[in-house]
Amino acid sequence: MPGSSDTQRLMAADEDDQVLGSGGSFVPAFRPQEQQEYDERCLLERPEDEVVLVSNEPTRGRLFTYIVFYLLGIGTMTPWNFFVTAEDYWKYKFRNTSINGTDPDEELTPLQRSFTCDLALTATISGTTFLLLNAVYGHHVSLRQKMVGTLWMILILFGLTTGFVEVNTDKWQEQFFLITLIIVVLLNISAATMSGALYGVAGLFPSEFMTAVVSGQALGGILTALAFILVLAFDTGPNTTAFIFFIVGGGLILLCLVCYEILAHQPFFKYYLEGGDKYKVIRAVPGHTRNDEGDGEVVLEPIMRQVMSKIYVHVICLALLYATTLSVYPAVTVLMQSEYGHSEWTDVYYLPVVNYLFFNCGDYFGRLFAGWLERPVNQNTSLLLTVVRMVFVPFFLCSNSNEHRFLPVLVKHDYSFIAMIIVFALSNGYLTNILLIMAPKSVKQHEKQLASSIMAAALSCGMAVGSVLSLVFVQML
Repeated sequence: MPGSSDTQRLMAADEDDQVLGSGGSFVPAFRPQEQQEYDERCLLERPEDEVVLVSNEPTRGRLFTYIVFYLLGIGTMTPWNFFVTAEDYWKYKFRNTSINGTDPDEELTPLQRSFTCDLALTATISGTTFLLLNAVYGHHVSLRQKMVGTLWMILILFGLTTGFVEVNTDKWQEQFFLITLIIVVLLNISAATMSGALYGVAGLFPSEFMTAVVSGQALGGILTALAFILVLAFDTGPNTTAFIFFIVGGGLILLCLVCYEILAHQPFFKYYLEGGDKYKVIRAVPGHTRNDEGDGEVVLEPIMRQVMSKIYVHVICLALLYATTLSVYPAVTVLMQSEYGHSEWTDVYYLPVVNYLFFNCGDYFGRLFAGWLERPVNQNTSLLLTVVRMVFVPFFLCSNSNEHRFLPVLVKHDYSFIAMIIVFALSNGYLTNILLIMAPKSVKQHEKQLASSIMAAALSCGMAVGSVLSLVFVQML
């Protein structure tokens, strides 16, 4: 639950917030660049002036906003996770229909073999492309269109996907394959646009709201892992499993849509969307008066080059962080196996629990810890930790697996592999949240939304690079 501290808001002096005039009246929230920089220099170079951060934050709506941000974080990833997790359903849809029944040991059809790769490729290309486009051109599209429009699109696409569960596609598998990939492209375009907009908005709010978004995403991973384990436990048919997954995913999107519509009319949400807390000079020494000309409000447009010059280290760190993570998880780690013999635990539950549930739990708690501590502040320290974290890669490549052809097995014990997974996940979640919190704090108020959108694009680029590297690493085993 987010904390609200009036003392912190009164004492803070971030350069992101707007300056108020010495006469006690508000200076316009948006000023020409030269004038705004002059205002900030005046406050820094004249310690005799008493400056206070005035908060007119609405007293109600903070908790509801926090909960909705958490829910939207869950909604950005969980439906897609359900879509991918229904692996048996896709195999069933693209099976060899000339053979009665489904034998897990039978040879895969060409469509079955290519589906997973094509799914990952289309999702990565479409998602990354539109996150980059959102960072560059997103400010030309209204927030309502980016949030509500994409949520409606995702809901419609999940409705179509759910409907196909009950449709016999055996006689037109190739056409269904193509339709599914088109749905995947549209789904990831919508999810990327919504995700980029959500990161941008969260950057305008206090840091705990960014923690809510990223923690919600990690919690969605936990829910998906638990759903997968339950499916294994109850051994339901592929169609039933997929129907449940898609219905739950669609229901979650509908809930996000309703809650966001309510949130958009809340005074607390509007307050931070319009700039949040502002500075006020309560006592100015004679001769320190401002040289303001005119009362007109000038809207400042963020400049990509200027924003990048302030957060480029954060961008590099986040891209490198996810390139490292996706290079081995899950493509490499899913090939690992228990050191013990065949049993229900080792054959059925070991990988879902260790590889998915433990990782997502570690990622979730790492993000929570980062939200509480908000350390390190120094971007170079974050870069150092991100680089040091790369040492996990060779150890994962040399973990226990029958797939090894070239590399030796150095990590032979289950407890060692589990410890590596947990620490790897904790560090991923912790550094993710730290970087996403600190990037908006490194820029001015009118640049925060663009900075957060750039970070979302950097995250997606890192994931794309990591996915490519994972193909290489799997062949290296």
